Amino acid sequence: MRRVRPVTARALLAEARAIHSEDADMCHRIGEHGLRLIEQVAASRAGRPVRILTHCNAGALATGGIGTATAPMYLAHQRGRAIEVFADETRPLLQGARLTAWELAAAGIDVTVICDGMAASLMRAGKVDMVITGTDRVAANGDVANKIGTYALAVCARHHEVPFFVAAPRSTFDLATAGGEHIPIEHRDEGEITHLGDRRIVPAGARVYNPAFDVTPAALVSALLTDAGLIHPVNASTIARTLRDTSTPADVSGPV
Repeated sequence: MRRVRPVTARALLAEARAIHSEDADMCHRIGEHGLRLIEQVAASRAGRPVRILTHCNAGALATGGIGTATAPMYLAHQRGRAIEVFADETRPLLQGARLTAWELAAAGIDVTVICDGMAASLMRAGKVDMVITGTDRVAANGDVANKIGTYALAVCARHHEVPFFVAAPRSTFDLATAGGEHIPIEHRDEGEITHLGDRRIVPAGARVYNPAFDVTPAALVSALLTDAGLIHPVNASTIARTLRDTSTPADVSGPV
């Protein structure tokens, strides 16, 4: 917006609308590529719903379009594909329970809210076919920073052989940051942990550790789901190549 010339209300409004349109288009492309992944799983489900687990909110409320992680879910639902979504409540601010569940339910998508600690047992019971989360930043080597709790999901998914996908617009990649250990992590107010609404639930005198994000190593990410296609395997080379050559979308035709 600062680069817009001339600096007039009309020019600024036109640029804002262009940004909005670009974001909506980006979300839709992520959705199209992600839909192929859902259809790959659906082929082995014999008509039964594909069961997707997500964390935090990377949906229409967080973007100018239909979201990043939720985009494949929206398109699958719109096109009559049977899906069920499990939304982690996402402690401590409950973005999954308050936001993701609200918008998916409003869209008519089958959504079930679970406590964060339930995800592992759900996978062990064979009730999750894939995990799709968003991300706030992707380092050059493919490490991803996302809402706290994402790393635990990735570890559980690997143990239970559940594909773990991360939806990442190209604007999310930070090639100047070599790896996840260099991504600064915000630490938030202790009141988010000590209180539930106006009620204190943690004893006075107990210390609080409240990082807003954690970092999931690239080795635990099955593929990065981008508006340029799928990045797989996830490493510095495949990321650099995809971002350099955006004229040819990455292949999403084969199994991941």
